[in-house]
This record gives sequence, C-alpha cells and structure tokens, in this order.
Amino acid sequence: MKCRVLALFVVALLAVAGCSGSGGKSASVVVTTNILGDITRAVVGDQAEVTVLMKPNADPHSFGISAQQAAKVERAGLIVYNGLGLEEGMLRTVRTAEESGVPSLPAGERANPISYADNKPDPHFWTDPARVRDAVKTIADEVVAHVDGVDEAVIRANAERYRGEIETLDKMMTAKFAGIAPERRKLVTNHHVFGYFAQRFGFQVVGAVIPGGTTLASPSSSDLKALADTVRAAGVPVIFADSSQPDRLARVLAEQAGLHVQVTPLFSESLSESGQGAATYLEMMRANTESITTGLTRS
Repeated sequence: MKCRVLALFVVALLAVAGCSGSGGKSASVVVTTNILGDITRAVVGDQAEVTVLMKPNADPHSFGISAQQAAKVERAGLIVYNGLGLEEGMLRTVRTAEESGVPSLPAGERANPISYADNKPDPHFWTDPARVRDAVKTIADEVVAHVDGVDEAVIRANAERYRGEIETLDKMMTAKFAGIAPERRKLVTNHHVFGYFAQRFGFQVVGAVIPGGTTLASPSSSDLKALADTVRAAGVPVIFADSSQPDRLARVLAEQAGLHVQVTPLFSESLSESGQGAATYLEMMRANTESITTGLTRS
C-alpha cells in the first residue's frame, strides 16, 4: 500500500513539473523597466498578472532585483525587456530564464533600432511614439501567444485603444514642436537618450554631458570642455538632465560654457511615482513635450 501511495505521489510531482516547465503557458508577464511595464499593462489590462521589476525614479542601467523577483522571472509566461543592453544590471537573469525556455520579447530589437555614432544600438526607442505604437501590437501578439488564460479579443481591443491614444499623443507633440524655430531645435542632455525623438520630430542632438548611451560612463575634463565649446557655438539655451539622475554634471557643463544655460529635468528613462508628473508613459511624454517646448522657446 505504501509503495502504491509513493508511486502516485511521484507521478503527481512529475505532472506538476511538466506543467511548470517550458512546454506549458504561465499566466503572468514580467517586465524589466517601468516604461515598458506601463505600456504592457495597458495591453494586458486585467487579463493576467503583470510584474514590473524596476521601481519608479530608478536608473534602468543600474537597477538590480531581489532573489524573489528573479524567481518570478524564471516562472513567467512571458518576459518583456528592452533587449538592446539597457538593463545592464539584470540581463544575466533574463538570459538564464531564456535558456531555460521562458518566452521573451526584446522589445527594442523589434523597434527598428538606430545606432549611436560608435555603431552600438540605441535602446531608447520609447522617445519615438510611432515606434511605441508598433511595439504595442508586438506585445499584444506575444501575450496572446504565450500567456495562459487571456482572452485574445480583449487583448487586441486593449492594444488598439492604446495605439489610438499614442497616435493622439504623437499629433499633439508634432503640433507643439511646430512652434519651435528650426534653428532652436537643438538638444544637449546628460547622456545620449533622445536620438529617436530627434529623428521623429526634426531635432538635432548637439551632444551629451556623459558620452555614450549609459549613465554608468563618466565624462573626462576634455569631454566637458569640448561639449562646452559646442554649446557656446550652437547657442543652446538649456541643458536637459534626466529626472532620475543628479544634474551636477550638467551644471558643471553650464558653468564651463561661460553662458547662462538653464538646466531642466526631463523624464527620459524612468517613470515617476504617482503625482510627480510622469506616472505613465503618456503622462511622461506630455510632460517632456511641455518642458522641451518651454526650454527651447524661452528668450
């Protein structure tokens, strides 16, 4: 009798293991960054659990996760992440989950990425609403394909509604920026984050305080001097610093430029807490549009 019970117990364990392995769907989505998390939640709605690993006001280049969060990644029905080297602190966890068979969506890789001057791919595709609109459809496709228990019709309807909201956002931004004279459409930021934005809306990225596309790099004194000279020559009235990063370097650059240059924060790589101006992707983009327009049209 004991042997029979033991045999049934072993069979049950094997069945559970088979259901939780790579051969079956799981009813959860895990998203690395909070911007992608908000976009994914708009698509998924109440159809599945969506876990966002990155907290508000964090730096996507350096944030880490707990062991409990890592376990959620490994059990996910779908992982949504940037895929272009953005989440430097947790890419190993994502790679491990992928190797064990967890489905994943590297959203940045699917967004027709552009490159920096050194030919490295630029991960900041969300600064272009048109690319985000396309990413919404891709996320919906992957959720339907891999997440257990979702209603495809609801997911598709959520995606189309949200795509419409992004299209409205895109038109608003285009209309706002039309009021900025072409010769004033020049951006200096604390690191290279607005390449897609510049391409979409006809701006020129004059330079960045921190070279490259990561906040983990540091500028040399010669980098700062060269950029200060560029700022002086271009007559840039404002430097835009990421809201999640200290603006000390941007202020040092402003002082070295020898000009009165305003330092203005933008929500470029992270959403904020509710009530801080950028709790959602749409709110973040509207806030940045106002800040850029005001900064570049100021006398």
